[in-house]
Amino acid sequence: MTTSALSFPMPSALGSIDQYISAANQFPLLSEAQELDLARRLKRDNDLEAARALVLSHLRLVVSIARNYLGYGLAHADLIQEGNVGLMKAVKRFDPDRGVRLVSFAMHWIKAEIHEYILKNWRLVKIATTKAQRKLFFNLRSMRSQNGEAAHNLTGDEAAEIAKKLGVKTEEVFEMEARFAGGDVALDGSSDEDDEYRSAPSAWLADSAPEPSEELATAQIERLNEDGLRNALASLDERSRAIVARRWLVDEDGSAATLHELAAEYGVSAERIRQIEAKAMQKMRGLLTAA
Repeated sequence: MTTSALSFPMPSALGSIDQYISAANQFPLLSEAQELDLARRLKRDNDLEAARALVLSHLRLVVSIARNYLGYGLAHADLIQEGNVGLMKAVKRFDPDRGVRLVSFAMHWIKAEIHEYILKNWRLVKIATTKAQRKLFFNLRSMRSQNGEAAHNLTGDEAAEIAKKLGVKTEEVFEMEARFAGGDVALDGSSDEDDEYRSAPSAWLADSAPEPSEELATAQIERLNEDGLRNALASLDERSRAIVARRWLVDEDGSAATLHELAAEYGVSAERIRQIEAKAMQKMRGLLTAA
């Protein structure tokens, strides 16, 4: 069957998550040739029908991945919705000429969106902010669930064993364990319960907002730093400035160019790009320090 003959009807209004999953599983899988043809049409002609076919044929993948995160107490439908956002991002960025199937490429984007959603909604306050903390959060929770350890506090030996398996420090395991155990606390408490109200954080937290004079000083320092960076960039030759900007000043989707991407663009080796970048950064640091 050619891609032009593929039929991807949209289901009518669905009343439940089970109906949605059933509908998603009815969309036909693509052969490698069909997938390549659709992806090339999307990349070459911005063919939205091709993008639609690629997305719909992989909805069952999102359902399968989202099912693995049901233990976080979040709605299955919400997890699937976030995973679908990741799938659409993957379809948009998919390069059919890299020799990788879309299913393999899309898994990273689907999981990334679901992870971000879980970390934002599992608690009012984010439990993990850095990339390392996010990895530890999901690995530790999965490992504790598999070992049946969720019902008791970790011992020193258990934490050390988990730290060894995950390649982190034991202290980091205990810190994340404490975040698991901690609950959300209302800022104001309840005005109906006097004791609770007096012990609420709003009753004893000090105002840490800076004074107007401090805000003005901070703003002035930031302007000086921006001017210094702008002047340091202007001191570089055009190629060095472009490489630094592409490597360190990320674009709208939050991604920076790799050494190999720049090497292909400028027709030199990745090592040569690294050398140019290192020399430019050294020159900029010297100018910023002198300023």
